[in-house]
Amino acid sequence: MLAIRLVREPERLDTLVLPVRPVGPDRPPALVPTASPPGDDVRAEATALLPAARLTGAAGEVREHLRPGGTPARLVLLGIGDGDEHGWRSAGAALARAAKDETYVTVALPADAAEALRGLVEGLLLGSYRFRLTEAGGAPALAEVDVVVPDPDTLAPTLAAARTTAEMTRLARDLTNTPSSTKNPGWFAAQVAAAATDRPDLHLRVRGPEELAAEGFGGILAVGGGSASGPRLVELDWRPADARTHVVLVGKGITFDTGGISIKPVPAMKLMRKDMAGAAAVVAATLGAAALRLPVRITTLAPLAENMVSGSAFRPGDIIRHYGGLTSESTNSDAEGRLVLADALAYAERELRPDLLVDLATLTGANAVALGKRHGALYSENDQLAADLLTAIEAAGERAWRMPLPTDYVEYLGSDVADLHSSPDPAKSITAALFLREFTGDLRDRWVHVDMSAPSWSEDVHGELTRGATGWGVRGLLRWLATLS
Repeated sequence: MLAIRLVREPERLDTLVLPVRPVGPDRPPALVPTASPPGDDVRAEATALLPAARLTGAAGEVREHLRPGGTPARLVLLGIGDGDEHGWRSAGAALARAAKDETYVTVALPADAAEALRGLVEGLLLGSYRFRLTEAGGAPALAEVDVVVPDPDTLAPTLAAARTTAEMTRLARDLTNTPSSTKNPGWFAAQVAAAATDRPDLHLRVRGPEELAAEGFGGILAVGGGSASGPRLVELDWRPADARTHVVLVGKGITFDTGGISIKPVPAMKLMRKDMAGAAAVVAATLGAAALRLPVRITTLAPLAENMVSGSAFRPGDIIRHYGGLTSESTNSDAEGRLVLADALAYAERELRPDLLVDLATLTGANAVALGKRHGALYSENDQLAADLLTAIEAAGERAWRMPLPTDYVEYLGSDVADLHSSPDPAKSITAALFLREFTGDLRDRWVHVDMSAPSWSEDVHGELTRGATGWGVRGLLRWLATLS
């Protein structure tokens, strides 16, 4: 991962990056004043280049100018859009890709550098992300970035927060990208255990099949029953002494989803290694909160299972008894995520009794039908809680949209043989959320569900996103958790 260093004055000037932003609809883009201005000759040359390079100043635009024998030897003009955190994040990602053949670069930031620094660092570290299981193909040469700021000491905490956020997002991407030939419930639990080792005030408990059976986690056991790799329930607890608020985060952790006996078609199955992206996000966010020492207690629950086809797989029409006693009828074994989440939500409400309850899940394809590929679908009855979380998600550079929980849609959950029907046909993302709500008990008005199936994966390179897992949810959760202190 890139080494990023804060400096007061440029020390290595092989490649100097200067920010550019639009001035107005009828005026050309201009260089942004920086804390350590370049020499008059360099500034004049860069200004003269702007119209010739046909720059608009849009976030992520990059133009490189060679200066043989000069200092710097290369001048990079970098569009930052409005100059806000989002613009700098896009710019940082674009720079990481454009400068991949350089060994190091120097970036000059404006005097009011905190927001710019956070965006730039996240963009650099997320835009340069690669997941590969082979050594074939050359790795990018870019290893170091010097960032010129007015006061390195003052901005060191901003750099640390941005780096931690990016590192945890990269961890969630790694976990999600890992092929399911390697990744099963036991493997995932072991990764959490390794990441949590030697972190003060962080406690881990992993329940295996026998404990799950003894305690009545029927949904997790049903979904995981068809696999040779038994299910797990990871409980990761960040308990700082100064915490005043307790949040439970729940993440769907289906390490591979065949659809079970209601088997998926091949095109829908090929990327089902990503069906644990919710679990990856909440685990990574909790580890990030511990690294940042956020003064909020966080208990993360990751119900983990492989939904496989075998003689021991649960069947369409089976009645499942969940933690706490509620039963559900499932006529579609491909609606498995809500079954494991129901157990975890019920356990959180009955045993942990937090102040707030949030779950993230790659739950339905209907998420993408309704909102496209880049938005999560957020459900809550609490207007303030929904607004706060949406604000944090947007500030972090992620996207979500609040969806309704219509009262009359509850009738779709009716079953003749169980308390609930878990897989009704109409309004699939909404009815899935309504099903989960039935397990929140007294926390119903302090609960948020996010269906993040669509934004958990990117088919293209866009801003700070690379192809594959996005780590969606880590940045938004960390931004929101920081407001609870």
